[in-house]
Amino acid sequence: MGRLMILQEFIDGVAILILNNPAKRNALSFEVLVELKTHLDSIRKNTDVRVVILRAEGNVFSAGHDLSELKEVDVKASREIFELCTDVMESIRLLPQPVIAEVNGLATAAGCQLVASCDMAVASEEARFATPGVNIGLFCTTPGVALSRSISSKKAMEMLLTGIPISAHEALQHGLVNKVVPVGELSSYCMRLARHVAKASSLVVTLGKQAFYRQLELDRPKAYEVAQKVMVDNLKASDAQEGIKAFLEKRDPVWSDQ
Repeated sequence: MGRLMILQEFIDGVAILILNNPAKRNALSFEVLVELKTHLDSIRKNTDVRVVILRAEGNVFSAGHDLSELKEVDVKASREIFELCTDVMESIRLLPQPVIAEVNGLATAAGCQLVASCDMAVASEEARFATPGVNIGLFCTTPGVALSRSISSKKAMEMLLTGIPISAHEALQHGLVNKVVPVGELSSYCMRLARHVAKASSLVVTLGKQAFYRQLELDRPKAYEVAQKVMVDNLKASDAQEGIKAFLEKRDPVWSDQ
């Protein structure tokens, strides 16, 4: 039996997916992308999973695509790789459960795209982020889609045009990550964050995540139109009524999925 490229753990409603090929810098090979997509599809259907943490073995989060798979010009094969990668990134965005990237070490190219595609990201002080494709003649165009939706266009273009890595603190400054913590505290912090999110109603969290990404690409009037409708739908949910009642009664709510 071959080595599992993705490991999975399950703790207190939190699914932890672990990139498990440090010898190849956790490159997102076709095989890895297939495994990751399979895990995400399984999690989507698992109502016991309330939050997902994505982490990696070793000191590189992910070096992006496996360039050995791209060294020959094969239009069909390369199209399949990029389509699958996009499918994985979009699966994270469309997943009902929130996804937290736990980043220790370097995240480059499609590895940086993976971080940018997650709903939240926490980095160790040693983490760095780069989109260096321009330096090898292959511009990080698809990573730029997720990157440009996480940070300002000018900072994204700087990263894409220079390929120079930015530090964890610079990533925090520009909004690519939510928090920077010491290396020894990274996993425990991410788990505390995941458990905090997991305490909320999963129905409400899913509704909110889906609405957030729907309104994000709309102009303001249309975004408010979408948001207002979701608020009304949310208010009709039993968990909203329970939450309001619990707040007024000064007690903890009991969600429908608990």
